[in-house]
Amino acid sequence: MMRRSIITGTGSYLPERVVTNDELAERVDTSDEWIVSRSGIRQRHVAAEGEVTSDLGTKAALKAMEAAGVTADDIDMIILATATPDLTFPASATTIQKNLGMTHGYAFDIQAVCTGFIYALATADNFIKAGQADRVLVIGAETFSRILDWKDRTTCVLFGDGAGAIVLEADEQPGTNQDRGMLTSHLHADGRHRDLLYVDGGPSSTQTTGFLKMEGREVFKHAVTNLANVVGEALEATGLSADDIDWLIPHQANKRIIDGTGRKLKMDPTKVVVTVDRHGNTSAASVPLALDEAVRDGRIKKGDLLLLEAMGGGFTWGSALVRF
Repeated sequence: MMRRSIITGTGSYLPERVVTNDELAERVDTSDEWIVSRSGIRQRHVAAEGEVTSDLGTKAALKAMEAAGVTADDIDMIILATATPDLTFPASATTIQKNLGMTHGYAFDIQAVCTGFIYALATADNFIKAGQADRVLVIGAETFSRILDWKDRTTCVLFGDGAGAIVLEADEQPGTNQDRGMLTSHLHADGRHRDLLYVDGGPSSTQTTGFLKMEGREVFKHAVTNLANVVGEALEATGLSADDIDWLIPHQANKRIIDGTGRKLKMDPTKVVVTVDRHGNTSAASVPLALDEAVRDGRIKKGDLLLLEAMGGGFTWGSALVRF
């Protein structure tokens, strides 16, 4: 038998305000056709004034806990993946802990930008495997609208705000590829490419928040290669094949990257979960947002094999193979 980490509940939250491409075209020199043709994005959600990352994360967490049938008393730890925390410190995970009325356990943030949720999922899985936690709340939440230069048409059209969450619970399984739960995870980073996707500010360097900067064409090239490789690693580690995957849940950065990864896997496009058209790139929130949508609309069913993957600034990238 093997101690596995099983997803017992999912949840998500999107701010009420929707910003369409046409609305952005009134602010910067762009058009709906230009944005859709290059990214597949048609709209994104933007947090209200005073609505912070921990607010989004708390709402997603409550839905995941409700789905799992647990309360704050049942949670041992909280891991929040975010690149847009409420404050420099304390960790926004501790604010979510307070919001949930949880006074025990431990909570911390992970920062791996768009790969953050995969990093957080792998970290939670290892805490569970080590016996240091039985039930973990894993959250991805972002308010990227706060670090965008709304005059830069190459970046402001791509990102949105949102949050997604899961409850991950320990369970004894036989120890085969047919087990429910986390089967394998693979994480990478290469800091040499930092200048291709970064924010030009921070407490230690400029004492400001800064704005997001990106070399889109270069990021695209690295993304297609890195994501295909990390997907291959997950399959090789388990002896499974692309044909065994029921659902690909990719980071929602760009429809062309998603399509490219799907083609390399020779996956039926109907088995790829896509939300980028409605959410934009929500960074660490994008994978759990897409996961929750597909669970709640009935596409993902118990026993389905899910392949989660993402790449973000750093560069960071990673994958996780999970049987739901």
